[in-house]
Amino acid sequence: MNILDENIPVIQRGILKDWRIPIRHFGYDLGRKGMKDESIIPFLLTLPRPTFFTLDWDFFKRDLCHSRYCLVHLDVRRNEAATFVRRLLRHPEFDTQAKRIGTVIRASYSGLVVWYYHAEQETLCDWTD
Repeated sequence: MNILDENIPVIQRGILKDWRIPIRHFGYDLGRKGMKDESIIPFLLTLPRPTFFTLDWDFFKRDLCHSRYCLVHLDVRRNEAATFVRRLLRHPEFDTQAKRIGTVIRASYSGLVVWYYHAEQETLCDWTD
């Protein structure tokens, strides 16, 4: 299940749906508007293997790695969020839920920085396209 934080513009959700990427949006499709950051992680744990996309730096922390979800911090402009969601979902290292689960990822213009569950240091990945 791919989930957008409510800080990602609605128009970006529409672009993803036009590209036929299955997505849910906090405050629109699930959860409630104004949900506090500290409530999001417990909520994610109730869902089946979610990948959560956000523009919020607070979610790129090693201690947030968990074996039941993936967190993706999009370190890009708000109007490019959909493009980077699609790029990540097509990346050979992260193109299935099974490959993403247990990671905390920062996706930026220069590439990906990844914390894997139980890893001692972050891993750098280049974009493949």
